[in-house]
Amino acid sequence: MTPHETPPPHVHGDAASEAPGIHSSNFHFPPGFLWGAATSAYQVEGHCTDNDWHDWEQAGRVATPAGDACDHFHRFREDFDLAQSLRHNAHRFSLEWSRIEPEEGRFSAEGIAHYREVLEALRERRIEPVVTIHHYTLPRWLAAKGGWESDAIEDHFERYVSRVVAEYRDLATWWITLNEPVVHTFKSYIYGQWPPGKRDYPAAFRVVRHMLRAHIKAYHAIHQRQPLAKVSVAKHALGVTPCDPRSRRDRLSAWTRSYLFNFMFLDALHKGSLRVPGLFWERLPAGRTLDFIGLNYYTRDFVKNMGLDIPGLVGSVCTLEHHQRIGKRNDLGWEVYPEGFARFLGAYAKYELPILITENGTSAARDGDRWIFIFMHLWQVARALSEGVPVAGYLYWSLLDNFEWADGYRARFGLVGVDFKTQQRTVRQSARWLAEIIERNEL
Repeated sequence: MTPHETPPPHVHGDAASEAPGIHSSNFHFPPGFLWGAATSAYQVEGHCTDNDWHDWEQAGRVATPAGDACDHFHRFREDFDLAQSLRHNAHRFSLEWSRIEPEEGRFSAEGIAHYREVLEALRERRIEPVVTIHHYTLPRWLAAKGGWESDAIEDHFERYVSRVVAEYRDLATWWITLNEPVVHTFKSYIYGQWPPGKRDYPAAFRVVRHMLRAHIKAYHAIHQRQPLAKVSVAKHALGVTPCDPRSRRDRLSAWTRSYLFNFMFLDALHKGSLRVPGLFWERLPAGRTLDFIGLNYYTRDFVKNMGLDIPGLVGSVCTLEHHQRIGKRNDLGWEVYPEGFARFLGAYAKYELPILITENGTSAARDGDRWIFIFMHLWQVARALSEGVPVAGYLYWSLLDNFEWADGYRARFGLVGVDFKTQQRTVRQSARWLAEIIERNEL
């Protein structure tokens, strides 16, 4: 920490006691509940230059390149000191595949050593690592071979996973194989907003199939090397509401989009088959390949039907500016909708597995809005726990302001603010109030 940075928070002081509602109730979270925040390598490390996202930026496909990001690659110990001072007992981060395997079949000793240092730094601070093995970016060599469309990617992924688990199994128990596989598919193969920039439904279904099978292979590879590992995916859950609730077609599109976004991937891993009603069915290798559910939740969409083919049934998002039912929105225009969080916690309880909230957060220039978001969503967690839903922990997105993909640096999600010109960190008041809840393990 530099002399100009905000010192670690003292949550027993007057500021913490002023947190709205913090002493008004006494819901107790379970012993051992995981509290913390999340990051991803490309969004915080800086200078990840050997992957498809860097090439996407260099081709001018986004307005703002990642560049130095938060320089977390060099500052991770300082950042973990801040997390520790905020009472975090867990931290989710991702491995950058292109740092570990920069060329096909060549594993970098330096890349492997770096993430060992990251894991050791967390363990030294008594922070439980939650390791994301793949968070969107692909090594350049693998993208050139077709990326997730390539039949070979399942074996490439299994080899990569086997190596990192062999290297780090003494330091990590919680493993996320894939971050938001369905979001990745939609953004990259249907909307064309992320690399490789396609709009191709058949390609998208091939990608989903490969991701499912890659996860299954990875799951078994992890458990062969670490029998007590806890393995899952981080599944993005998106609330979906019909634009016109009186329209049967809009209701059908809302159901279709919700199934594809929220349930198809988990159902496939749970039931052993990939199913798209009326279009596609494939049996997958049998056997349970989820030890818990990783849940990412932010907002909801209003959906309008555009026809009776697959693109039409998936529909389009109707204009929220003219929608009377939209609630408060954050700085990216996402609706703050904590009710949807409660519904997904209840819905995902059907899998009869612990649920770890691997991302939940908001972009807010006003820190008070961030705190209100956290507080309202934590109440939904408390409600779910009181109803018997086995929630294992809550990881806020994100520990730091970071590079938010196509949205660049305008989004401010961090518990810790970052001045990207100076790399100065500033602990926000919302982080201090959350620290008080964590220390008390009580809402």
